[in-house]
Amino acid sequence: MIRTETHNLPAEGEAHEIAPGVLWIRMPLPFKPDFVNCYALREGAGWALVDTGIDTPRSRAIWEALLAGPLGGLPVERVLATHHHLDHMGLAGWFQSRHGAGLMTSRTAWLMARMSILDVQDRPTPQAIAFWTQAGMPAEMIAERAGERPFNMSDLSAPLPPGYHRLAEGDVITLGDRRWDVRMGEGHAPEHVTLWSQDDGLVIGGDQLLASISPNLGVYPNEPGADTVGGWLQSCRALQPHARPEQLVLPGHKSPYRGLPTRLAQLIDNQQAALERLVRGLQNGPRTTVGCFALLYRREISKPEFGLALAEAQGHVNHLGATGRLWPVGQTAEGATLWGA
Repeated sequence: MIRTETHNLPAEGEAHEIAPGVLWIRMPLPFKPDFVNCYALREGAGWALVDTGIDTPRSRAIWEALLAGPLGGLPVERVLATHHHLDHMGLAGWFQSRHGAGLMTSRTAWLMARMSILDVQDRPTPQAIAFWTQAGMPAEMIAERAGERPFNMSDLSAPLPPGYHRLAEGDVITLGDRRWDVRMGEGHAPEHVTLWSQDDGLVIGGDQLLASISPNLGVYPNEPGADTVGGWLQSCRALQPHARPEQLVLPGHKSPYRGLPTRLAQLIDNQQAALERLVRGLQNGPRTTVGCFALLYRREISKPEFGLALAEAQGHVNHLGATGRLWPVGQTAEGATLWGA
């Protein structure tokens, strides 16, 4: 059974205590989901933050008000980023440069964030065009995208200074006057940090352990053959022995919850069901990755969500290919790969 903590939902600019010495903060996002969860953990004469939100004037103003108000004017001494995505690490560099905070995260998260912030593209790369073509994106959509400036991580992220504290699988760290075991997830983001308290029943789950939505397991042009779904399933199974019903999970989106063993089983079952739908559908004839949308999502995919849907569909196709359940069986006239079971 999963029980969410919805009675204490903080409004914008508020910080509510969700556990002793732990404040729950919700930072607004201009895309779905509408908010990202951040947490402030009191330690000594200051605070440690878990995740930051994106870098916008609005976000900076909210943080300045929080620091002067609910956080009591005490300094932010450390920031822990659960993974490299901009809604979680977008303001990490600002806290480092403006407030002198130290940054803690995994090596892969830091490298990917810093690389992505520095890698500014005015137009889609040839690799992106080839990736979309092979996946079966409509030619008119490719032509439209080819003439537009793509979104760059630097658009909503502060520059990351060199230097950080690396977190690795199996580490034990002190954060917010608690000792935590560090366990890494995969699939949604490489080397995604999760923390498991040795002192009480808190778990910092980021986007690896969400209660009511499933994170995107997308594949992108920088690593087109990645098996994100395989990494996700392996991570969920590796975390299952550590999950207990009474633990309070602090996720990256939506509400904190209890019932982690049930949720991990659901996350595994949901992906397995999607994979089975895909195999059954492709047994009736080959399809492109985009042609698999109807099998995976069972609804119409709108233009704004097309890119994320393509990325996740490619993740499922790649996993079935890696496990020998799908094969490339040809190409369309436009150059898209056809997959068959």
